[in-house]
Amino acid sequence: MDGTSADFYLLNRGILLSAKECTYNNYSNEITIVFDDMDVHGNVDGGHTYRIIMENRDLLDSKQQFVKLEIVTGVESIFQRLASARNTSVQVQDKSIAELEGRFQIIKDIINNQPYQADIFFKENDEGSIDVTEILAIINMFNIDRYPEKDDIPIISYSSKKKCVDYYIAEHKKHGESRQNPYVKMAPILADIFKLYDTIETNMATFYKQKVNGGRYGAVKGVSLPRQGQSFKSKFLNNDLDCMSPTGFLYPILGAFRALVDEKDGSYSWKQNPFAILEKVGGDLVATTVERSRSLGNNPQSTGKDPGNWKTLYMTVLFEMIT
Repeated sequence: MDGTSADFYLLNRGILLSAKECTYNNYSNEITIVFDDMDVHGNVDGGHTYRIIMENRDLLDSKQQFVKLEIVTGVESIFQRLASARNTSVQVQDKSIAELEGRFQIIKDIINNQPYQADIFFKENDEGSIDVTEILAIINMFNIDRYPEKDDIPIISYSSKKKCVDYYIAEHKKHGESRQNPYVKMAPILADIFKLYDTIETNMATFYKQKVNGGRYGAVKGVSLPRQGQSFKSKFLNNDLDCMSPTGFLYPILGAFRALVDEKDGSYSWKQNPFAILEKVGGDLVATTVERSRSLGNNPQSTGKDPGNWKTLYMTVLFEMIT
């Protein structure tokens, strides 16, 4: 795109900024934007636009070019979801092409007749509340072909859903729906994975209280409480939630259960019942995650990207299994 074009602002989506606060002075016609935490504040979407502006600023006539600027505040707890949703150009294209090529049949067969079947959408403009890119990010955490050891941490599931789409498509192109494809091997445990996600999400507050005497999970930074007249539902089974947990908490906890996955005769299976293990260590997993977030400046975004937290949670599940 030519940054000097007069219709640039019509052809461009603009720039989305996340900020701690934003104020406008009616007298001086000046806007003040405060960025406090660079992990969750700054340019969410529009990096390419910003580069074009900087590269062409000496060529621009004052007040002759415009770019839409959108500034949002108070989105720290959903920053990852916001960034993922807004930065979808390539992701949407890859997902839609994969759907047209019939590459998602593995997943469709698994979710057939599941209560969330109609909620999952596979291409742009489809109806549904669960993007297949979220599905691929979640199941990537259990790919023991890619992450066979405790030190092989699938943080990419949290930090780049686009990469998880790439992984899935690459395996399907290479192996199709043969037993060499890890996502085919994974089929026997996929429904359990989605149910496990839901069970964790639904019981976060309960688990927290088990380990933190008098603790109020809803008061933890990044956790959202429903406002009056509002209700939260779990992602897959539509259960009532007391509060909404950030994915920076949920993903590392769920990913810890990769410690229970085994491969036998070309299929993945559980070494032990993951729901029974969750009942025993759920409190430890949640309390550890919240404490780690506090040590990182009460930042769920950083917690979701912290290798130490992922590994600690994994080892917690592993030790419970072998003891």
